[in-house]
Amino acid sequence: MRRLRFEAVLLVAPAIVFIVGCFLVPLGRFLALSFIGDEHTPAPFAELAGSEVYQRVFLATLLVALLVTVITVLLAYPLAYALCRLKGVWFLLALYGVLFPLWISTLVRTFSWMLLLEKNGPINRTLIDLGLTDKPFTLLFNDTAVIIGMVHVLLPYAVLPLYSAMSRIDRRLLLASDGLGASPLATFLRVYLPLSLPGLIGGAGFVFLFALGFYITPAILGGANAITLSMLIAGFVSDRLAWPLAAAASLLLLAVVLALLAVVARLVPLQQGMMAR
Repeated sequence: MRRLRFEAVLLVAPAIVFIVGCFLVPLGRFLALSFIGDEHTPAPFAELAGSEVYQRVFLATLLVALLVTVITVLLAYPLAYALCRLKGVWFLLALYGVLFPLWISTLVRTFSWMLLLEKNGPINRTLIDLGLTDKPFTLLFNDTAVIIGMVHVLLPYAVLPLYSAMSRIDRRLLLASDGLGASPLATFLRVYLPLSLPGLIGGAGFVFLFALGFYITPAILGGANAITLSMLIAGFVSDRLAWPLAAAASLLLLAVVLALLAVVARLVPLQQGMMAR
């Protein structure tokens, strides 16, 4: 047994050395910078907390993530319900429509939205042709463009957990509710919605976590007019070379993500809220 354990340790040792040397040590240095700083930034957290600009960026990131989550869930719920009701080839086509965006690069999808939302793009031209406006709307480089692009990218991540939860609901419960005289609205609110709540919470948490750390879509569609926390961290690293500030902002984002995961885990088990069968 000792020989087997020793051989097992030898087999695992290279992976442990690699993880410690290439991941844990740099991460420890990164975390130390967030608390200690350097000669240029001795108190990173104090600078972040005392700057009104950084506070507005953090609050704007939370607000955008919240709006994206709400809109995504509102769109994903009926779509997931439709997936549960469809059969045969129609189900395959609908499911393919949900999964197909996941197979396309986020960068490609974001640039596609740039072409659609520009002043001379098809959306503005259609609105002008319909007589709804006399001049094109400014749909790019603002929060509106960021929200549209992020909802499109993150929609499948809300649909799949919801579909997983809805597909496990026993239809006999709905028939029993109808047989007892409940209206369709009462059946939905008192039977269907509570049973689909694990998928709803899991999908919303999933989308919110992704939205908090999104970089490509806000950077391209929002630009300097819609700066998020991830863009701020990238600016600290690439533009200002302020590693302590980047470390402190990253640790702040990590703390928010871990707190949200803890809340979601308390509300619903992860195996029920994400992709459980």
